Amino acid sequence: MKVTRREVLKTAAAASAMAAIGTPLAQMAHAADNEPEKWVKSVCRFCGTGCGVMVGIKGGKVVTVKGDPNNHNAGFLCLKGALMPPIVYSKDRVTKPYIRKNGKLEPATWDEAMSLVTRKFKKSLKEHGPTSIAYYGSGQALTEETYLASKIWKAGFGSNNVEGNPRLCMASAVGGYVTTFGKDEPCGSYDDIDAATCFFIIGSNMSECHPILFKRVAARKQADPNVKVIVVDPRKTNTARIADEHVSFKPGTDLAILNSMAYVMIQEELDNQRFHNKYVTFMTNEKKKVDFEAYMEFLEDYTPEKVEVLSGVSADQIRRIALMFAEASATTSFWCMGLNQRIRGVWANNLVSNLHLLTGHIGKTGATPFSLTGQPNACGGVRDTGGLCHLLPAGRLIKKPEHRAKLEEQWGLKPGTIAPKPGLHTIALWNAFSEGKVKAMFVLCTNPAHSLPNVNIYEEGMKRKDNFMVLSEPFMDAETVKYCDVLLPSAFWCEKRGTYGCSERRYSLLMQSVEPMGECRPDLDILLDFAKRMDVDPKVIPFNTVDDVWNEWREVSSVTPYNFMGITRARMEKASGILWPCPTEDHPGTKIRYVRGQDPNIPKDYKNKYHFYGKKDGRAVIWFRPYKGAAEEPDAEYPMVLTTGRVIDHWHTGTMTMKVPELRRSFPKAYVEVNVEDAKAKGIRNGDDVVLETRRDTMTFQARVSDVCRPGLVFVPWYDANLMINKLTLNAFDKGSKQPEYKICAVRIKKA
Repeated sequence: MKVTRREVLKTAAAASAMAAIGTPLAQMAHAADNEPEKWVKSVCRFCGTGCGVMVGIKGGKVVTVKGDPNNHNAGFLCLKGALMPPIVYSKDRVTKPYIRKNGKLEPATWDEAMSLVTRKFKKSLKEHGPTSIAYYGSGQALTEETYLASKIWKAGFGSNNVEGNPRLCMASAVGGYVTTFGKDEPCGSYDDIDAATCFFIIGSNMSECHPILFKRVAARKQADPNVKVIVVDPRKTNTARIADEHVSFKPGTDLAILNSMAYVMIQEELDNQRFHNKYVTFMTNEKKKVDFEAYMEFLEDYTPEKVEVLSGVSADQIRRIALMFAEASATTSFWCMGLNQRIRGVWANNLVSNLHLLTGHIGKTGATPFSLTGQPNACGGVRDTGGLCHLLPAGRLIKKPEHRAKLEEQWGLKPGTIAPKPGLHTIALWNAFSEGKVKAMFVLCTNPAHSLPNVNIYEEGMKRKDNFMVLSEPFMDAETVKYCDVLLPSAFWCEKRGTYGCSERRYSLLMQSVEPMGECRPDLDILLDFAKRMDVDPKVIPFNTVDDVWNEWREVSSVTPYNFMGITRARMEKASGILWPCPTEDHPGTKIRYVRGQDPNIPKDYKNKYHFYGKKDGRAVIWFRPYKGAAEEPDAEYPMVLTTGRVIDHWHTGTMTMKVPELRRSFPKAYVEVNVEDAKAKGIRNGDDVVLETRRDTMTFQARVSDVCRPGLVFVPWYDANLMINKLTLNAFDKGSKQPEYKICAVRIKKA
């Protein structure tokens, strides 16, 4: 048999890749024969990085994926992204509708299922009014799906009970951006990574949660040894292991550290007075405008020596990282759930932005404060299109009459159609469902019976017989399936068409690659059917296709600083993502916001270089945010801190990644990380069963003894449905963002 050199190289490359993930030789041979007939452009289904993928199709089925070389990930994918095909054809796929009868889900027709859903929602509306029904969505739903659901509820039903799981992960980032800059979403883009000379990473384990971005950070440092990396994290993660400075601190004291860094910057005269004199307002916690001298006085409580006692970080290290941040030619900060999932999450976000505004590390390539998102469309689907109880599309607020009036005009609604009072935020919503105040819940593309904090109380609420919950879900083994009254089979990822918007404001089109399995339908089609059956005015839902919804969203955004008008379907089909604002079809997209000549919202003849147009005076805000402790600090009874997070090979509740054999083998079940010193004191050895107990529940995990956690801290990943750590976590939340404090609660441990 003649074999070309190209075929030899291709087979060798496939063998190397599959050997790396433990694939048997027989499967390698099969993969080499399974060459796709065509490639279809799409986006990864996992984290908020938004990596472009090419889906390989053969015989009408997905056989492989590869990275899109034209997207920001330059063809690279993490292991999760590279192993998506088995998920599509999992034996656990829901392929027909089900109705719960006598406690058991029984197969039904689409008409039977939707007729029951309609009857229940109409009954609740008639007997209890619009506040008795709710929609709970996801940062994994397509932009068009969230926009449509929000419009159906807010314009069609008069109900603002529209929420989603991004409230659990990104609400504090929204609050931070809006209070500091007046508008949500990052100022910069991923291109800043390639120009930064200092990276300040806090509350983020990038190496495991955003590996492709971390690869880019590591490549930047490798290319230039002078590039500095600061990692502020109480765990010595793989991210921390490349740091020039790893700052291990007492959990919850990072607000004091950030204030102390600002103190050092000013004392060393490294603040950019020309910038903050012209472009910044100093604001107390009581929203009183003050001067720079008052800010200096506020920071006197945060000298490095005082903060050392509080945080466990040496005064010398605080000084070093402050100088490293300020003296760099361009500093980019990254943060994620470690800051957001806190009762002071908005404040923590503000304090990182404070450092950038104080030093002028903003509005230039390589210098930006950048919040990373956890889900593929938490920005594009929920934040931008108004998929939360207090929001309207394009950053507008329900509580503002002028915002409601403008949207009613754009939507062709009678004035006063949109209810003036915001709906219930996620924790309040599920509390109301548990109490029977919300009667009917439509859940789409998320798994709240696993992901909610202090989840036991909400699972009990889901069992109420006088409540009704419909769930649109691709997988039968999702925890929430146990409690739904109707289960609808939704099309999954490559089986539908629509849009994702990732962390850097990049919107990319997912092309439909294959037909949906069995009787599965795209969620957009399900929502349109539901709205028609609920007798929603056809003027509210004048849509036939997903592209119709996208085009209306573009129109709605066009009169706002979000402006998507230039992101047409024709452009999206060709391009691998476009960054908004993008007002015209010839506009390249915006990489840097708030800078004249870069941001299309600023006139070319504007008098100043920077304009923070979300604020009436055009100035960003440096906030006085004092240190405050966690909702539940360790004490004599529960002396340690429990924190939660991800591992590199699993994502969220594991309903997708646990279906990939290679990923399941790498982390078959959750575990608890215990520090070496704590383990020695309690007689715990690596591999021992350990009992964790909080004020909410008790669970047993296998111990991993190491130096990853600092003494007094334990960590448990949250993907495992059989060991749901959210039975132990706390549902206290930030008063501003309403985001729960997953990252800190008091715990005691003992050997089982």
